[in-house]
Amino acid sequence: MSERANSRRKFLKGAAVATAATVAAPAVVKAQGPISMRWQSTWPSKDIFHEYALDFAKKINDMTGGDLKIEVLPAGAVVPAFGLLEAVSKGTLDGGHGVLVYHYGKQTALALWGSGPGYAMDANMLMSWHKYGGGKELLEKLYASIGANVVSFPYGPMPTQPLGWFKKPVTKVEDLQGLKFRTVGISIDVFQGMGAAVNALPGGEIVAAMDRGLLDAAEFNNASSDRLLGFADVSKICMLQSYHQNAEQFEIMFNKDKYNALPDKMKAIIANGTEAASQDMSWKAIDRYSKDYVELQTKDKVRFYKTPDAVLKRQLEIYDDVVAKKSAENPLFKEIAQSQIAFAKRATQWEQDTVVNRKMAFDHYFGPQAKPIRL
Repeated sequence: MSERANSRRKFLKGAAVATAATVAAPAVVKAQGPISMRWQSTWPSKDIFHEYALDFAKKINDMTGGDLKIEVLPAGAVVPAFGLLEAVSKGTLDGGHGVLVYHYGKQTALALWGSGPGYAMDANMLMSWHKYGGGKELLEKLYASIGANVVSFPYGPMPTQPLGWFKKPVTKVEDLQGLKFRTVGISIDVFQGMGAAVNALPGGEIVAAMDRGLLDAAEFNNASSDRLLGFADVSKICMLQSYHQNAEQFEIMFNKDKYNALPDKMKAIIANGTEAASQDMSWKAIDRYSKDYVELQTKDKVRFYKTPDAVLKRQLEIYDDVVAKKSAENPLFKEIAQSQIAFAKRATQWEQDTVVNRKMAFDHYFGPQAKPIRL
């Protein structure tokens, strides 16, 4: 056989093999389309908190390139605000946006994520404890203890919340005696210890209850939420600063089965996207809360007062008594509190020694004796 014929034979043989391989190759499977999730928040649609929930969903939806589509409904669309944990656990909802203290009735230790003084930590430091100090593992253990079929991502550290809205300024501890007061979480026990008659209500029901006289006073969260929900329509007195919710954060919650079925890449996007949403929420809060704080004073004629030190000190004393009692009743409560205390002892010492008190700088630039800023 000539060299030319041999080459031609090899070429034809190779082409036949390639053709056979092409025929034998499996057909390309078409993409199944985006994964859809139906969520609910624990907030009314007009609250900035529901806006945060929508912000979170948009971030995750965008980061997955539309492969995941989270739809967030407002409180009550599927279940009441306090029913979110059960609904997500059962799969009635795929996920939700709320706060851990709303699950206080299921397991009191859940309120340690934000309901109380945080052992001198702010909410961002409590988030640090959660991620790096053992809180994440303890929360998983806690949810497992009550059979909650959920995956939880605390995020979005909140600024210190006001003592609340009152008919007249609070000047002493005794002023709280006998007041019909709204709060949630461990704060229920704290305000009861201060003599108040406490009623735990979700955010969307507070103003109506005050308007009907079912509440004498109430706390919710911040200048923007309080203004949007209409607190200034039923009260013109707001007491700023409190230890009852000094270190709270939000919670992103997935049904565990739904979450576990997601691709690993999507889980990574959710984990990192949650942290991005957490920081963005903090930035938005500073901008919006400060604007609404001004509006409440100038447009709504609200008068703000600082909570007296005697009231703050009494909060700490009662909180310690409540924690001691809960710890004796609940081993997991004690384990979590001990973990927070150990982390807070070194973290707050570092903070107190390192971070300059900005009050001097504030007075220098904006205080009553401040000189015009030269530019």
